[in-house]
Amino acid sequence: MVYPPHTPPEPANRSQAQQIPVSDEQAGQRLDRVLSALLPEVPRTRIFRLIRKGEVRVNGKRSSPEHRVQAGDMVRVPPVRLEATEAGTTTGAEGEVRASGPRVPRALIEQLESAILYEDDRLLVLNKPSGVAVHGGSGLSFGVIEALRASRPGETLELAHRLDRDTSGCLLVARKASALRELHALLRENQVHKQYLVLVCGRWELGHKHVRAALRTDTRVGGERTVRVDAQGKEAHTEFRLVQQFGARASLLEATLHSGRTHQIRVHAAYCGHPVAGDEKYGDDAANQEFKTLGLRRLFLHAHSCSFDWPRGGGHSFSAPLPDDLRAVLDAFAASRPVRAGHSPSRAGSKPGGSAAGRRGRSDRR
Repeated sequence: MVYPPHTPPEPANRSQAQQIPVSDEQAGQRLDRVLSALLPEVPRTRIFRLIRKGEVRVNGKRSSPEHRVQAGDMVRVPPVRLEATEAGTTTGAEGEVRASGPRVPRALIEQLESAILYEDDRLLVLNKPSGVAVHGGSGLSFGVIEALRASRPGETLELAHRLDRDTSGCLLVARKASALRELHALLRENQVHKQYLVLVCGRWELGHKHVRAALRTDTRVGGERTVRVDAQGKEAHTEFRLVQQFGARASLLEATLHSGRTHQIRVHAAYCGHPVAGDEKYGDDAANQEFKTLGLRRLFLHAHSCSFDWPRGGGHSFSAPLPDDLRAVLDAFAASRPVRAGHSPSRAGSKPGGSAAGRRGRSDRR
């Protein structure tokens, strides 16, 4: 007589595997975000582990956390044991285990809410502070998007694009899945125009420079992601224009992105022989030490403007003022050595976007 194999019963605190169809409203969202909504009690760090281990499938196939799901896709949601030892979890009444998720400091939530430049029913535009990651992961429990979701729990918020942790400035956050899809389409077609203010080492004598140098973004040095110029990499195009020159020591440039590769401005600037001031990965260590004496404590890279046209009409243009810490560095350079301006000196000395009253919540519709 053959007995069927014994299958132990699922523990009471373990969910069952499910096949969940992606709704129209979820279409275009990242897989990790969809899974977080389906498993709200599970910490985000564990969500990433489940996906990377292949326990989560889309249409029967392994996917990455960044994969964008489409309406009608079938997402396999695996059984999940809720452990009291998971980061961010607490034990409730009668031993019930509940995950509270990352606890975002109230001070950060207030800082980000006060940094909102513009909002309507489709979009938030934020002047992201330097030092704050755009999302959690890689050892971080939370970032900008987690803080905004904690501040606005009734909304579906998604990042339209990213900025490096040390980069400050304009960041677009979609408030609807439809807006996210439209913004992604505009980004793919290079219809979102983004300009950065960047201080580079040395005297810039390359004029109005277009750098077209392919980038490899999949290399690692000592386990750390490193981007390099490589003909076998992905096409990348950055446009540099001189704004102000500070003798032979540094130059303030405006950089326009015509593609969106990781660390693109930083690597292209270094490729030109003028690394970004304060860049500890691709920069000049000796120059960075000198810049520290003038008060520079981080990467001098700021996304100062962003503009696009919605597909259904309506042009938008946003500007983020240069942060006080970076402005103080420019003032220190100006005071320590005579400057030569590539354009009007008032451009670097004045805040992009006009007065503070005019910048807050500003959207210039063309």
